[in-house]
Amino acid sequence: MQVSLSCPVYDSFRVQQVAGMFDVPVAERMREEFEVELPADDEPWQIGLIVGPSGSGKSSVARQAFGESLYQTREWPTDRAVIDCFAGLSVRETTGLLTAVGFSSPPSWIKPYHVLSNGEQFRCDLARALASRSLSPQPLAPSPTIAFDEFTSVVDRNVARVCSAAVARAVRSGRVNRRFVAVTCHYDVAEWLEADWVLDMATRTLTRRRLRRPTIELQIHRTDLRAWPLFARHHYLSGSLAPQSECYLATWNGVPVHFAATLPVIGYRGRRRFTRIVTLPDYQGIGIGTQCIRAVAMLHRERGHRVSVTSSHPALVQHCRHSPDWKCVSIKKIGQSRNRSKAFSNYTNSSGRAVASFEFVPRERGP
Repeated sequence: MQVSLSCPVYDSFRVQQVAGMFDVPVAERMREEFEVELPADDEPWQIGLIVGPSGSGKSSVARQAFGESLYQTREWPTDRAVIDCFAGLSVRETTGLLTAVGFSSPPSWIKPYHVLSNGEQFRCDLARALASRSLSPQPLAPSPTIAFDEFTSVVDRNVARVCSAAVARAVRSGRVNRRFVAVTCHYDVAEWLEADWVLDMATRTLTRRRLRRPTIELQIHRTDLRAWPLFARHHYLSGSLAPQSECYLATWNGVPVHFAATLPVIGYRGRRRFTRIVTLPDYQGIGIGTQCIRAVAMLHRERGHRVSVTSSHPALVQHCRHSPDWKCVSIKKIGQSRNRSKAFSNYTNSSGRAVASFEFVPRERGP
C-alpha cells in the first residue's frame, strides 16, 4: 500500500528563523511518501496490530487502509447510563458486549460514562467500537473489520494488557463477530492481543505470525473478612458479607485481583454454595474469576463437600452453561422464596431475581 502525506507550510518570520537555524528546506508543502504491506481481506486473520513510535504514520496507514472502519471517538451523554447508550442493541446484547470487553460490573453499567474510571471508560469505548458495525456479516464473507486508534493509550500498562487479552478472547471465541486491528505506540500489548500480524511502523515491516499470550499464574489464599472491603463496592448485589463465610483471595504477582466466599447450605450437611464472587474491574474479561471459583470449588471437593453457585450475572451464567465442570440444576425466573431461617439472619436469597443454579461436577483434570 502506497501512503502519501502532505501538509501546507505557512511562512512566517519564526518559520524562516527555525529553517535557518536547523537547515530545514522550506517549501509550500511538506511531503512524505512510503510503502507498507498489510494482509489482504481474503487472508485468514482475526486480530492485527499497527504499532510504532509517535509520528511514524500509524494513524495515516489505518485511515487509508480501513477508512470508515477506523473507530472515531464520540462524546457520551452525561445524562444517561452507559447501558442506555447502545442504540439498536437489546439489553442482553449490550450486557454481553460489555462483558466481552471485560466491563462486567452491573453497578457501573448504570452510571454515566463521565464518572467512570479511565479503565472503565476505555472498555466502554471498545464496546461502542465493536458495536458500531453490522453484527451479521454476509454468509461466507470475512467478518467486518474495526480499527481502534490510540489503543490503550489512556490506561496504565497493567490494565492495557488485561484489556488486550479480553478483546482477543472475545474475538477468537466468536462472541464478537469482528476482525480487530489495534493501532498504538505501545509494544507491550502485542503478545496479550495474540495478534495474527504486526505492522511495525518503526521499520515499516509486516510480520505474519500469531503471538502467544503470557501465562497468567494466580495464587489462591485462604483469608478472612478483612479482605472483603477492597471488593465490596464492585459486587452487583450487596456489599454485606455473612460473618460465617469462608473466604478466599486470589493474587496475581502479589496484587489482589479476585475474592470468593462460600457458605453452608442450610439443611444440607456437607454442601456449600458461593455467596460472593468478585473480580476487580481492572482484571475482568480474561477468565480470572471462572478459574478462581473452579479452584475454590476443587478445594471444597477435596474436603468432601458438594458445591453450588446461584447467580443472575450473565457472564457467570454463560460460563457455567458451557463449562463441563458445572451442571445446571435449576432455573428460577423469580428467584427463591422470601422465607429465611431465623438461625441465619444474614443469609440472603435471590427473591425477585431470575437466577440459574449450577452444581460443580469437575471433569478429570488437576485443580
